[in-house]
Amino acid sequence: MAMLKKLALVGVLGIRWTAFGAGQATSDRDVLDKIRAEGLQHSQVERVFSMLTAEIGPRLTASPAHKRAAEFVRAELASYGLQNARLEAWQFGRGWTLEKLTVEMVEPRYMPLVGYADGWSASTTGELTATPVFIGGKTPEQVEAMRAQGNVLRGAIVMTQPMMTNFVRKDRPNPSDESYVPNSAAYATSVGQRGPSTSSGQAPSTGSGQAGRGAAQTAAQRVTQILREAGAGAILKPSIGEHGTVFVTGRDGGPGAVPSITLSGEHYNMIARALERQNVPVKVRVNVQGRFYDADGGNAYNVIAELPGTDPVLKDEVVMIGAHLDSWHTGTGATDNADGSATVVEAMRILKAIGARPRRTIRVALWGGEEQGLLGSKAWVQQHLAGEANAAARAKFDVYFNIDNGTGKIYGWYLQNNEEVRPIFDSWLEPLKSLGAKRNTIEPVGSTDHLSFIDAGVPGFNPVQDYVNYDIRTHHTNMDTADRLDLNDITQAAIVMATYAYNAANLDRKIPNKGR
Repeated sequence: MAMLKKLALVGVLGIRWTAFGAGQATSDRDVLDKIRAEGLQHSQVERVFSMLTAEIGPRLTASPAHKRAAEFVRAELASYGLQNARLEAWQFGRGWTLEKLTVEMVEPRYMPLVGYADGWSASTTGELTATPVFIGGKTPEQVEAMRAQGNVLRGAIVMTQPMMTNFVRKDRPNPSDESYVPNSAAYATSVGQRGPSTSSGQAPSTGSGQAGRGAAQTAAQRVTQILREAGAGAILKPSIGEHGTVFVTGRDGGPGAVPSITLSGEHYNMIARALERQNVPVKVRVNVQGRFYDADGGNAYNVIAELPGTDPVLKDEVVMIGAHLDSWHTGTGATDNADGSATVVEAMRILKAIGARPRRTIRVALWGGEEQGLLGSKAWVQQHLAGEANAAARAKFDVYFNIDNGTGKIYGWYLQNNEEVRPIFDSWLEPLKSLGAKRNTIEPVGSTDHLSFIDAGVPGFNPVQDYVNYDIRTHHTNMDTADRLDLNDITQAAIVMATYAYNAANLDRKIPNKGR
């Protein structure tokens, strides 16, 4: 990747900060100018981002790589002089890494196949070579009847889905665009919830193999259970991505789970069509070898650090910024979410480097387990904010700013239908338009860690970013690499994040809470 280019400074630092939220002191203008200058002139984004993506790589929750990333970030935050930089453990389940994968067609001709083992996949019993058994479109009753016929499914390579026809071909719209139609960002809800785990009939990962216990099984989950009980050798299923883009998630199915591989939709369809011809011999060879980790007691980790407040009355109140550090295991987790992690780390570096003295404490968090259901932020909120026991801490909690769900610059913020924050956030965004910010939107957004805070009764927000090639190409895929990013955009995002954190920490009142 090209070295980070400095953003143009001509006219940028001379901007007058003419629009301010209620209670913002004139003296803050110098601090906001310093935030901008420090971010543009002394950015450390490239070093942090490259460490997470190029050196550490994918950071599956509770894996050794995720622990290494957490320890790196903790050390980085401590090196800036932030206080109490620490890892906070929470219970997750087994970690996992993929150590070997073979997936190839060997008849009627040899061809390597594009595919990836699902997260927490069981290992195959050595190398399997066989004609796949195709059950795509069959009901659980029909699959059960196949099991009753004998050893049709035992040790078999089973193709569980019909041929893929409904490829993902549309990114969500961007609410900051002038042509945006209000409320059409609801598309993000369906996009954010999709993934290969849906097509395989597997529940979202909890790392414990207990997802969905007590709930009625779907038809797909019943088929998965039948294959497990039949002793199937491996499952193949298609990705919803096009052009070799493979969406891969996964879960820990526990002892006895069937090894599971997601193929590119095109290669899955190619094999299915060959099987349809019947007179064409088709054989596939697969080998999945993974390693599980539970020596750490099933712990995963969040990273926390603080820039203490200075106001005698307000210093115990907290403004928090955060992003999730974990990723899936096929790409390098660049857009989801090394860029967000680098953003909040850089925002805290900027604030410390310029000697900012916020009235309230500014806290940063790097979460684990977001990809398995916001688990790291939920665990932190449960321990520190939720319930009667945490009522005092909740009363002193001001606001949480998250960054995920997109890539590139921060164009504005989803205001979560909170009209009272609109004039405040709009005034803070106005001076940042010279750096590429556009506008806030009243709409809500879901599917990431700010929801854990909203559920606990405190305000939480996530920014509007770029979605071009995010939903169709990089989100949870093998294509989530550093090539999809411009480091200048992360520099801009860090300046915006630092600005919002500082402004919120110095506001005379707490951020208005919808419903509070």
